Amino acid sequence: MKRETKLLYARAVDSLVMGVDHFNRCWDRGRTEAVLIFLDRAFELLLKAIIVEKGGSIRDKRDNALTIGYDACLRMCFSDAKVKCLSEEDVVALQNLNHLRDAAQHYIVEPSEGQLYVYSQAAVTAFKRISEGTLKVTMDKTVPDRMVVVSASPPASFAGLLDVEFAEIKKMVAPGSRKRLDAHARIRTLAVLERSLEGGRSQPTPGELNKIIRRINAKEDWRKIFPGVATIYIDPEENGIGLTLRITKNKGEAIHLVSEGAPGAAVVAVRRVNELDYYSLGFRDLLTKLQKKDPASAGISFPTSSSANVFRRIWITVRRSPSGSRLTFATARRPWIGSTKSSQKATSTRYGPAANGRVVANLP
Repeated sequence: MKRETKLLYARAVDSLVMGVDHFNRCWDRGRTEAVLIFLDRAFELLLKAIIVEKGGSIRDKRDNALTIGYDACLRMCFSDAKVKCLSEEDVVALQNLNHLRDAAQHYIVEPSEGQLYVYSQAAVTAFKRISEGTLKVTMDKTVPDRMVVVSASPPASFAGLLDVEFAEIKKMVAPGSRKRLDAHARIRTLAVLERSLEGGRSQPTPGELNKIIRRINAKEDWRKIFPGVATIYIDPEENGIGLTLRITKNKGEAIHLVSEGAPGAAVVAVRRVNELDYYSLGFRDLLTKLQKKDPASAGISFPTSSSANVFRRIWITVRRSPSGSRLTFATARRPWIGSTKSSQKATSTRYGPAANGRVVANLP
């Protein structure tokens, strides 16, 4: 193991031990914040240790004196084949931990004792699995034998935990209650988790939290308010509890894949792909494929459904600015429905200087 890896891993283990130590303390002053901050730091340093060990760089390209942040570590360890060590479930759990840490560091967050236990035990389990699977380091040689997350009443299921949680929140937001601010802190924990599952980063606003409270007072079930959270289940493992997001047909509070327009189905998450980033051909490459010399514009069309008359068109135009430089325009048209002659107007256009004939103007 490289020397820098050893140093980073040792600090990661120190933070993990401190997080567990604060969880098990009887003194509540600052306990939740300390647990979240220490566990979050443990994983950031662990991921950096793995990146260094596998030959990656943890230096910020914009400022070599700084190292990359938590999000960049997650992206590298999930999508970079050279250092990949995380599954999709790991990313969801670690993103949620980081977002809760942000809320604890910069404002107020109040997870229930059951939630804090699940997040802490899931962190210890994930840390152990990632360390042993990637760095080949067993935790029994790096942490005290007595280190364990202790709970007087560990939850049997995440859904059951949230049933109890929402029963308490309903009392806090009932008419005449003066605990709305406390309710915000409790609801913020679930809103952060929901956004983590959706891939969002921002914290919920007071207006969004008040909207959730109105839905709670309207007796709406928490599974409808937080459909992503409803997909989480507690997966007992040999030495701990894992936090997992699954797509399944027969177990747990699952997401079921259905056809578009299926009755009773609701959208849980939507992932949008930028077509101009997805395709590998630049403007000149496209001309070569189309066997055209150097026209002022070129276009491609691709289907968006099984119907041959429903498709999306991207039109690329090259013009010269007053200074003589080339500008590449990329325009995406909405899907054509029915006759190909009944196209709608372009929905958006962006432009910028052309670089080696490649399209540098992308749609949002």
